[in-house]
Amino acid sequence: MAEAEHSSSSAPRLDGRVAIITGASRGLGRAIAIHLHSLGARVVVNYASSSTQADLLANELNATSTNLSQPQAIAVRADVSDPDQIKLLFDKAEQEFGSGIHILVNCAGVLDPKYPSLGNTTVEDWDTTFNVNTKGSFLCCREAVNRLKRGGGGRIIMISTSMVGGLLPGYASYAASKAAVETMTKIVAKELKGSGITANCVAPGPIATEMFFAGKTEETINRIVGACPLGRLGEPKDITQLVGFLASDAGEWINGQVIRANGGFVIV
Repeated sequence: MAEAEHSSSSAPRLDGRVAIITGASRGLGRAIAIHLHSLGARVVVNYASSSTQADLLANELNATSTNLSQPQAIAVRADVSDPDQIKLLFDKAEQEFGSGIHILVNCAGVLDPKYPSLGNTTVEDWDTTFNVNTKGSFLCCREAVNRLKRGGGGRIIMISTSMVGGLLPGYASYAASKAAVETMTKIVAKELKGSGITANCVAPGPIATEMFFAGKTEETINRIVGACPLGRLGEPKDITQLVGFLASDAGEWINGQVIRANGGFVIV
């Protein structure tokens, strides 16, 4: 079940705003969708293949909504690497909610659980990583640039990774794919001058999600925990609260930035 987050009365609100969260059927994307909904946003739970999980999440979010006259969450399938499907994703959001879109959180991403060195990375695995992480980010960001509401409240939040700064062996294709996204987002923030739309990256460190645990031994996990000054893995809420702040009016002055939220695991 979706664990609803109870935001305090002082938390910045997103009432009435429409947010698209890609890769939202599970993991960090799911947690972000739940949190933005708890702040009052109407959310689009995007997924590529996990339709059961996405539909279940949307149903649970609607069941907890106080506004029963119209849906506050919908699940929409779209492959982020397909430009036609991304256009339809935005179309569906506008049609279902009868509103323009205010917020994009691009969380869809892949990580090769084999953690190969660059010398052992196949062309196929490299292409898969860049197709989702880099091309997908470009397509989602491009659609948002052209379609988010102007005049204030428009937010583009791209989920990157602290591995861009960590530079650990085994992450060459993953870190490279996200480094491109960070550079793109910084330039987009400048190109959106005068629109009232901000563009930022949130770059988590190790977060206790399915993607993190895949392919790692217990020894590796313990070593990563030991390398963090706070002595633990990150939890989804460590990231969702930051995303919620950036999506709100209170986060307006943060623009064109990469925020490495990792508990000190990577300091650059």
